[in-house]
Amino acid sequence: MVSVAVLGAAGGIGQPLLLLLKLTPGIARLNLYDIVNVPGVATDIAHINTNTKVEYFIGQSQLHAALQNIDIVVISAGIARKPGMTRDDLFNINASIIYELTEAIAKSCPQAHIAIITNPVNSLVPIVAQVLGKNYNPQRLYGVTTLDSVRASRFVRDIRPQIDATELQVPVIGGHSGNTIVPLLSLARPKLDLSAKDIEELVNRIQYGGDEIVKAKEGAGSATLSMAYAAAKFIASLVEAFKGISKVEYALVPLAADPQGAQYFRRLGAGTLEFFAVPIQLGPDGIQRIVPLEAQPSLFELKAIDIAARELQDNITKGTTYKS
Repeated sequence: MVSVAVLGAAGGIGQPLLLLLKLTPGIARLNLYDIVNVPGVATDIAHINTNTKVEYFIGQSQLHAALQNIDIVVISAGIARKPGMTRDDLFNINASIIYELTEAIAKSCPQAHIAIITNPVNSLVPIVAQVLGKNYNPQRLYGVTTLDSVRASRFVRDIRPQIDATELQVPVIGGHSGNTIVPLLSLARPKLDLSAKDIEELVNRIQYGGDEIVKAKEGAGSATLSMAYAAAKFIASLVEAFKGISKVEYALVPLAADPQGAQYFRRLGAGTLEFFAVPIQLGPDGIQRIVPLEAQPSLFELKAIDIAARELQDNITKGTTYKS
């Protein structure tokens, strides 16, 4: 059975994520950590009649206790994006939060699997890798980009109502913001019949889907419910992998996790990037391998990969040079 700590448990993503994780088979213990409001959230979630044990920890003095004997650490702490705010704007605030949390992880549970939800993922995952230092295991670090694939499936159904969004699989690679997000609609399964106009509009909507939510919430936040669902989906696959049931998910990961598998994506356009969102096969020890695509992307998609790689390099550099 698996133990999971959620850092940022009382936040807008943390609360619905906890609900979904409390319902996820295979999770024996949920440790809830935040700096405010976590006792009430923990008490509420603990009343749900599953077998998962719930404990809460509040404030920095209890952070190390929250991380003891933990298998998976999920980081959702930080501020949400507001209208007019870019992911770069988020960086200055959220980077310091993630830095401190990672220092505690390095001391308390250095071998844990670490799933980053907090934005900007493209820059924060490299920070986590830097802070972990000698404890860094590239096979156990994931920037959760599942929401991009979830949106892709749903948005396709919005224009093709006959399609079952729960069955449609759209590969999404690159990064997790704006034009670093590269949906590979030509490789969707089942195969899609889309015009060039459909593809262009879908790609733009998938890349900037988060803006729809920020605008609709009128300054009250960004994606919380959909992000919680996507994160829970990723964590559920990781929990299954712990039991030896191999799963493939998409995540922004260190390409060093599987140098041989990474060569495919380097040739595709990732070049010398240290981090890239790719399909990964999960196992008990984390990333077993980076999975190549089933076929060559379209010319339109190859151009998008090139654009994504250039911007992603800037995002990664922002993270790797933080506090250096």
